[in-house]
Amino acid sequence: MMTLQRLEPREVPLGGLRAMLVRRTIPHRDRTLVGAWCFADHFGPSTTPMDVAPHPHCGLQTVTWLFDGEVEHRDSAGNTQLVRPGEVNLMTAGNGISHSEVSRSANLRGVQLWVAQPDADRNGTNGFDHFATAVTQLPVMSGEATARVFVGELAGAASPVRTYSPLVAAQIELAPGTALDIAVDPTFEHAVLLDDGDLTIAPGDAMEEEALVLQHAELGLIDLGREHLRFTSGDAPARAILIGGVPLAEDIVMWWNFVARTHEEIVAARDEWQADSGRFGHVEGYVGAIDRIPAPEMPPLRLKPRKPRP
Repeated sequence: MMTLQRLEPREVPLGGLRAMLVRRTIPHRDRTLVGAWCFADHFGPSTTPMDVAPHPHCGLQTVTWLFDGEVEHRDSAGNTQLVRPGEVNLMTAGNGISHSEVSRSANLRGVQLWVAQPDADRNGTNGFDHFATAVTQLPVMSGEATARVFVGELAGAASPVRTYSPLVAAQIELAPGTALDIAVDPTFEHAVLLDDGDLTIAPGDAMEEEALVLQHAELGLIDLGREHLRFTSGDAPARAILIGGVPLAEDIVMWWNFVARTHEEIVAARDEWQADSGRFGHVEGYVGAIDRIPAPEMPPLRLKPRKPRP
């Protein structure tokens, strides 16, 4: 029997105490990973500017997807790129990269998702890609629904975004009173993040099971083994992000902006950023109150690996 679980978001300031607040659902004390997805921030609608000074990453990919507004990305590999709704910015950290993120519009709304790179690839070279994404019209039982597939493949639409493990991410939009069945990969774990409206999720091939009703910014988790999901909107339009992937069968250590495998690797990454050793490079062209975000102090304990779910 499929397990459905709801995670409530927590508010986190992005880039400082007076910065824009984001709603974070993973990592969560009850769940570290969905496939290789290891981080989910949902933000907006907000008129508070996003202004995140240069900061480091390693062992992960960042995926930025917007509903409204524009964000300028700058990184230490020399890339500068605006991302707009319907486009994807994908940054691969590998052994190390740093970047800044600054909103260039009055209103901002969207998500940023991180993917843990598998052990075989996480110490590779860094990189950056920008994509306009695939769009497909999905079959519906009533009303209207669309999906924009920005990672992986869903319902016959594929994204050109390159990842290191099997994944999917798509924006799902439903008109009021719409019921939609979507075929999904039964080898994937899935999660649904609700941006707007109200939404009920149920396994499409076992409708007698209890459904999950999501509220704004909540994340609904769906375990392995289902071939269909049913989405049902209420009296208002609904918009959500569906993510999923094959479970990452590796222990990870995740702290601040780093994904590693041991406590010692995290300490080394922090020390190299603080010492400006060159591992994470330099972001050119960023203008802000500070040149770079200093790393927080390490906690007074040994970081333990977050084990994959059985």
